[in-house]
Amino acid sequence: MEERHREILQRNRTSVVKDLDPSNIYDHLLEKGVFTQDMIDEIKSSGTRRDQARQLLRDLETRGSRAFPLFLLCLEETGHHSLVELLQAGAPPVHLQPVKPNQAIHPVLQPLPVLSPMDVVKQKKDNTPVYPIQRPSTAPSPSPEREPIMPRPPARTRRDSIQSYKMDAAPCGHCLIINNVEFEPQSNLSNRKGSNIDCEKLERRFKALNFIVEVKTNQKHSQIKRELSALSKKDHSQYDCCVVIILSHGTDVSHNRFPGAVYGVDGHYVAVQNITNYLNGQHCPSLQGKPKLFFIQACGGGNEKDTGFEVSPDEVKPSFGEKDDQTDAIPMSSSSDSLSMSDEPDARATLPTPSDILVSYSTFPGYVSWRDAQAGTWYVETLDRILEENVATVDLVTMLMMVNNEVSQNSAKGLYKQMPGSFNFLRKRLYFQNQA
Repeated sequence: MEERHREILQRNRTSVVKDLDPSNIYDHLLEKGVFTQDMIDEIKSSGTRRDQARQLLRDLETRGSRAFPLFLLCLEETGHHSLVELLQAGAPPVHLQPVKPNQAIHPVLQPLPVLSPMDVVKQKKDNTPVYPIQRPSTAPSPSPEREPIMPRPPARTRRDSIQSYKMDAAPCGHCLIINNVEFEPQSNLSNRKGSNIDCEKLERRFKALNFIVEVKTNQKHSQIKRELSALSKKDHSQYDCCVVIILSHGTDVSHNRFPGAVYGVDGHYVAVQNITNYLNGQHCPSLQGKPKLFFIQACGGGNEKDTGFEVSPDEVKPSFGEKDDQTDAIPMSSSSDSLSMSDEPDARATLPTPSDILVSYSTFPGYVSWRDAQAGTWYVETLDRILEENVATVDLVTMLMMVNNEVSQNSAKGLYKQMPGSFNFLRKRLYFQNQA
């Protein structure tokens, strides 16, 4: 599918999923060779009407350059006129003659040859089939114009598989948000205006993703540890995931797994690697094999400001809205954030392999993180929007790359940059539940 058509589908995905009745257009898509019967059957088995519509749109993007205009034609023929107008708005008009039934493309079936045992052994050794094998669930069929296409991504299953985590528990799991806004005078740390905006966005977002959300405000470092310990002692057996979000000042500390630390309002910090330890497979058995996600909105330590480097204008797309005009953004930390303090002793000398853990940082270690007192932090604002727009179809790691890309294009005071990043030890793709 052409990129411009893919962007149109992605931009209007929510409206299409809401208004499309896939059962009305299956026969038309089959007749025009957009999908095979096996693909239609797989889409039908994906669940509710909305689930089928989402799966249909995902599969449509893999069906070649004629798939989009043929899809519009099917919508027109089945009376989905408002959707046709929506998808054609702002795009060049699509002119395509209807495909007659006898023009539909069908796979060519050939008789199976009779093979001797030696032939079978040789075939396995060569690993090359000597005749076409019809495998509807794994081999993509020809696109409407017989052009080469990439293999269709596997369907999002609602069971644990080698490709993706099971994420269908109701509720999905616990989400703990620690929001440190007002710091004690002796901490020498400034208050974090705008952090409540971040907190409200993330609380609303993860409730929409079917998590049990608990917010703790203005926590000392001992209270942060106490909340994490209480979370680790919960029985997570009936849940599929656990999320921890920390909004605070931060610093850089020595580490052997996950860098950085976050401050309590008393000016003492907790190392990120110690935060993740509370929920790893050794210390929280009911979360073994399940994804543990940590989102850290904090400075990376130090007071370095990234001025970026010059690139060709073609390398970077300008940010939308007023992202490039963030002249009122302020650094989330000052020189006082990097207090000359000895590192907190590690709770364990060594760490077990941190499987199924992902830590997403708002900024690269050693650099400040930028915040707008009215709109919140760049990182959280972008993360919230990316989740809202893409959670129905895109896995978490891909969405975080999208966040990285957008935040990296922002500029504070027309000069300073910010680069988020992740330490990813997930073993599978992770798709959140979508309540749309």
